[in-house]
Amino acid sequence: MAKLETVIKEAIARGARRQVRMVVTPLRREVVRLRRKVTELQGMVATLRRSAASWKRMMDASPLTPPVSEEEAKAARLSARLIESLRKRLDLSQLGLSRLVGVSGPAVAHWEAGESTPSGKNRVSLVALRKLGKREVKELLARRAKETASRIARTRKRRVKRRRKRSRQ
Repeated sequence: MAKLETVIKEAIARGARRQVRMVVTPLRREVVRLRRKVTELQGMVATLRRSAASWKRMMDASPLTPPVSEEEAKAARLSARLIESLRKRLDLSQLGLSRLVGVSGPAVAHWEAGESTPSGKNRVSLVALRKLGKREVKELLARRAKETASRIARTRKRRVKRRRKRSRQ
C-alpha cells in the first residue's frame, strides 16, 4: 500500500511540475524580453540625457541678448532720460543695470544724470537690452550672478592651494 501511495504522489508531482513548466516557460521568455527592452530604453534615456546636457551647455554659452550691429548702436539715441526709463521698464536698480552692461554702479548713475554717455561695448549692450523683456533680463542677471559666484569660488580655491604650497615649503 505504501508503494502505491508513493507512486501516486510522484505521478501527481510530475503532472504538477509539467503544468507549472507550461505556465512558467512563456513567462520566463517574457521576462527576458522585457529585461532587454528595459536595457535598451535605459540606453536611450542616457543618450537623451547627454543630448539635453549638451543643449543646455550650448544654451548657457549663447548670449541672451539679441545681436546688435555697431551701426545700429551708433544710430540709437541714448539720452539720460531714455537710460533711466529703460532701467525702470526692466525693473532694475542702477547696480543691476551696471552688472548687465559690465560697468560700475556709479557709471550708470553718471549716464542717468547726463554727466557722461555710454560708448563702445556699453552702448551696444544698452541697445541690446532695449529689445529684451523683464523675464529675459532676470534670467540674464541670474546667469551673470552664477558665473560671478563660480569665478569667485575658483579664485578662492586657487588662493587656498597657493597657501598650502607655501606652508609646505
